Amino acid sequence: MDGRDWGLFLLPYEQTVEELKVKFKTMRAELKKREEYAPIEFVTGRVKKISSILDKAKRLSVPMDQLEQGIEDIAGIRIMCQFVEDIRRVAEYIRKRKDLTVLYEKDYITNYKESGYRSFHMIVEYPVQTALGQKPVLAEIQIRTLAMNFWATIEHSLSYKYRESLPENIRKRLQTAAEAASVLDNEMSSIREDILEAQKQFEDDSNVTSTVLAMIHQLYFYHLVNEAMAFQERFNQIWSQTEPGKPHDMESMRQLLDEVRELMAAYKKNSIDVFSQETDRD
Repeated sequence: MDGRDWGLFLLPYEQTVEELKVKFKTMRAELKKREEYAPIEFVTGRVKKISSILDKAKRLSVPMDQLEQGIEDIAGIRIMCQFVEDIRRVAEYIRKRKDLTVLYEKDYITNYKESGYRSFHMIVEYPVQTALGQKPVLAEIQIRTLAMNFWATIEHSLSYKYRESLPENIRKRLQTAAEAASVLDNEMSSIREDILEAQKQFEDDSNVTSTVLAMIHQLYFYHLVNEAMAFQERFNQIWSQTEPGKPHDMESMRQLLDEVRELMAAYKKNSIDVFSQETDRD
């Protein structure tokens, strides 16, 4: 084994993971604003532990001086999706990016492993700007559903415990669990539109509630104290009248929001008119 400085060796991979995480999180935020739905649920990343790098190098017969080319997943990004259909869509977004190059893909969803493992892998080359200049770094992007990720996380832990020599009974039960996870994904896909509609409704209602409270608070800065207190009282009544576990009266909440907006718009218009009159006198 060579006497390399592992901290220095892993620096570009750590930078790659952090930069890709930021880029995919930004992509999620942009898609959500554009389409009100983002196929990306959340993004995680990790740099492979030194012990895991050494184990994989030994297993694949990769010489120590060829780790950068021979082990493609030292830097790893995981993108989680709600639905199987979202995986292909996210993969297509990644293919179109100009800040990385997709070298090849491994579809373990269509061709899942015997163990039951399902995921979509993309091996990419990402140019990192280091203190010594640009350095191309290999990274693996895994795209999977939440159900796939739950299964894979458990399977990985068990494989580590048993050093990849799983007892036959556990292996079979994991295969059964993988099938169950696949059935779950298929069921979620079959009611996808209902799920998305419910999620959008919840988010819209949450935004209305937050906006009402923010605008009532803003009235105090305009010295409309009595009006703010009256609106707050109405808000409290709407909120408290809802029985536990039942949806809030969002129709009344939206009406309240419209009234607060009208008052604020009238106040601003009046302020502008007063300012214009004073300017004309000057």
